[in-house]
Amino acid sequence: MGLSFDHIGLVHPNGHRALKQVSLRLAAGEQVAVIGPSGAGKTSLLRVAGTSVRPSEGRVELLGANPWQLGAGGLRRLRARIGMVHQTPPIPPRLRVVTAVLAGRLGTWSAGRALASLLYPADIVGARDVLARFDLADRLFERCDRLSGGQLQRVGIARALYQRPELLLADEPVSALDPVLADAAVGQLVAQAQATGATLVASLHAVDLALKWFPRIVGMREGQVVFDRPAREVSPAMLHELYAAEGAVLPTQGGASLALEAADAVETVDATDAAAIFGAGRSNVVPLAKPATVVRPGCR
Repeated sequence: MGLSFDHIGLVHPNGHRALKQVSLRLAAGEQVAVIGPSGAGKTSLLRVAGTSVRPSEGRVELLGANPWQLGAGGLRRLRARIGMVHQTPPIPPRLRVVTAVLAGRLGTWSAGRALASLLYPADIVGARDVLARFDLADRLFERCDRLSGGQLQRVGIARALYQRPELLLADEPVSALDPVLADAAVGQLVAQAQATGATLVASLHAVDLALKWFPRIVGMREGQVVFDRPAREVSPAMLHELYAAEGAVLPTQGGASLALEAADAVETVDATDAAAIFGAGRSNVVPLAKPATVVRPGCR
């Protein structure tokens, strides 16, 4: 089992209940996208999965272990097997890109090797290779505070891929990227998971990216799982209900949005359809059963 949540609840110190009775099971090697409106609990779900926070109730199993029954050493070793891509990468601004990427394996290196790598990077070739997948090989020795937000976000993804974790978590990993780069970056995350057999869980703002790249979709709202379905079974009606509180628009990559219309009969949108519609040179519009008006704000 890659990940198992059994009736997980999370209450923050201020009394806000972020997660309510969440139960999920992911087999080793599965790729799952978590979608939902702002405040749905997606980030909280990933923080529990990454052992950043302990749930207030319920049982967690990660990579065959209950993290909260382990000693300090066991928990440290478990965390070294988990990779996290943050929406805003926690990378010191004066750090060089090569050092930021190599930090992905600090959990498996000795203290001596880690310190030595600060003076002379331990694996320049490995760091360059993973950065090349994101068109950043030429930034290898650049300081991170000289990168754009989108470049820094790609460095954060590269660091997680260099780690080669068994459980790969990504929290809004492409929010600062344009549509073409975002699509390519999510593709790299999925390709890494498939190549290494890692379990991948990604929270995504853009519904089109979730449908295109992930075979399983979990919809969340108000801290609860609303649906958990194969992508091919996620219907426009389900998406309409999930995002109803945010208005009659569906979030897609690049800022394009689609007015949702209620329909008596709807067609299922599967990953294959999404891949064809959202490929290069096509507009980022989610197809529904009835024609709808597309609202296109200015490019960001």
